[in-house]
Amino acid sequence: MSSQRRLRLSWTKRVAVAVAATASAVTVTVIASPAANATVYNSCTVSGCSDAVSANSIWSSMNYPSSRGWYNWPDGECNYAGGTYYNDDGQLPSGDSFQEFDVYPRSCGAHRDAVRIVVDMNNGEVWYSPDHYSDFYQL
Repeated sequence: MSSQRRLRLSWTKRVAVAVAATASAVTVTVIASPAANATVYNSCTVSGCSDAVSANSIWSSMNYPSSRGWYNWPDGECNYAGGTYYNDDGQLPSGDSFQEFDVYPRSCGAHRDAVRIVVDMNNGEVWYSPDHYSDFYQL
């Protein structure tokens, strides 16, 4: 092997060792995003609360379906049951079995809005969120 080739291999190996050493010395810091800053109210006095109460009454009469999807609603419209609400950021008080439901009906398959109710399936508490989980009002 020529001395040039040996020198090139040696240089390549030195670079590889330097890269490996640098990579092992680098510390990667992962910063988790903070929990959502939802505001929780113990009563519901904002606009939309009566609509949420009405929607909850209908969902309740349907035994709060646990499967995601469109459901037939009075007057020939549909409404969407969103399935499990995970409360991952701990916005709501204790509980681990929540289901989410849309408040306002529409034609089946239409775009969903941001207005929801969330039901604690363990204790029956119902929360209204007019802004997709930034605020919760207990019904």
